[in-house]
Amino acid sequence: MALLAGLVFGAGALVLPAAAAPVPSPTVVGGTQAAQGEFPFMVRLSMGCGGALYTPQIVLTAAHCVSGTGADTSITATLGVVDLNSASAITAQSTYVYQSPAFSGAENGNDWALIKLASPVSSDLVATLPITTSTAYDNGTFTIAGWGAATEGGDQQQYLLKATVPYVDDATCANAYPGLVTSASLCAGYVDQGGVDTCQGDSGGPMFRQDAAGRWIQVGIVSWGNGCARPGYPGVYTKVSTYAADIAAAAATL
Repeated sequence: MALLAGLVFGAGALVLPAAAAPVPSPTVVGGTQAAQGEFPFMVRLSMGCGGALYTPQIVLTAAHCVSGTGADTSITATLGVVDLNSASAITAQSTYVYQSPAFSGAENGNDWALIKLASPVSSDLVATLPITTSTAYDNGTFTIAGWGAATEGGDQQQYLLKATVPYVDDATCANAYPGLVTSASLCAGYVDQGGVDTCQGDSGGPMFRQDAAGRWIQVGIVSWGNGCARPGYPGVYTKVSTYAADIAAAAATL
């Protein structure tokens, strides 16, 4: 799927006007408010994206949320709270951004990036989120969460919202998005009825599920989709299992 002129990166999602052809776009539509401490790895980024704490000093997010690789002190990460206005919120500034060098547009895959914070975050309010290193968990039911819009084109949220979405097989997702790079992407959502999805402002946040030991593990990164929660168009997520080795290698250099 080619990147079309007029496609906008920025406010946490790739957005396409409703009248145009289906291409890139995924707060959580159809979600409910998360409890304080429920997902202590969630990160809100000041450019309007989400992320997950990969190590105490590194945030994993989407490549389309950042502008490139290099020193960058402009990003503020907010962690440790459900309510972004809470007095308990932990904030940390970025020092460096690493964007996947193979990224050329979210619909082509490689939509991942790392943000290094000025110092490790040490607090009982936060925790890291391990990433999957195999395809064993690339199925089933996933959890999504974010502070993005609760309706397509809506306002960003003050409180973290969460929802669950089912896996959508590659053939079904490729039917919705001709040209989909299935080795790079993982799809999830309610294809027939829509109604639950990530949305503008959730980009970069994690899609996760429990592993065999009952621990949260990240399987996807909110990447794109056609609108938010539209019937026929599931959300498309960066397939973390495909890029786990590259993410780990990049993190080691930071």
